[in-house]
Amino acid sequence: MIRRRDLLAAAAATAAGPAVAAGATGVVKVRLSTRLGDMLLELRGDKAPATTANFLRYVDERRMDKGVFYRRSLPPGAEAFDYGVIQGGLQNNPAWILPPVRHEPTSRTGLKHTDGAISMGRRAPGTATSDFFICAGEQAYLDADPAAKGDNLGFACFGYVIEGMDIVHKILAQPVSPTAGVGAMKGEMLRNPLPITARRA
Repeated sequence: MIRRRDLLAAAAATAAGPAVAAGATGVVKVRLSTRLGDMLLELRGDKAPATTANFLRYVDERRMDKGVFYRRSLPPGAEAFDYGVIQGGLQNNPAWILPPVRHEPTSRTGLKHTDGAISMGRRAPGTATSDFFICAGEQAYLDADPAAKGDNLGFACFGYVIEGMDIVHKILAQPVSPTAGVGAMKGEMLRNPLPITARRA
């Protein structure tokens, strides 16, 4: 099982600064294209308006086109590629990242980390910028848990893959470098990162 503290430690966003003020309303579809195929996302601006608006700005300004899928995380000893997370984004590249977005916990949005969920990587709440991850399989431990001690706000889910989960599984199956990455990310970095093209659908 992927541990909550490992994902918290490995989330790619590190900057701190003002939140993105604008929100997005309604449901918006975005297509992520890679050399392995496409994924169609349904972003829930009606539930997570700030997070959705942040992601759409990266899409609309073509910033996400500078990003890659660079990580996949599987449970220890996994032999199938149907459970885990894939992570993508700009890896905190200062030339392309925008100010961090305010945190929208699942306890407020009602969105959950079920199969196909797309969510923001972060360190402390309110530090997410461009980097995101997609869940393969239900991963409720990533949801906010008000009863837990310490950082219990979870990750900000803001939509779901509605087509192309087979591509998520293909990315989970990509070879990784045994030495690249630090901390919880070591051994999880893709040997050949996958460039992303992102457009509204």
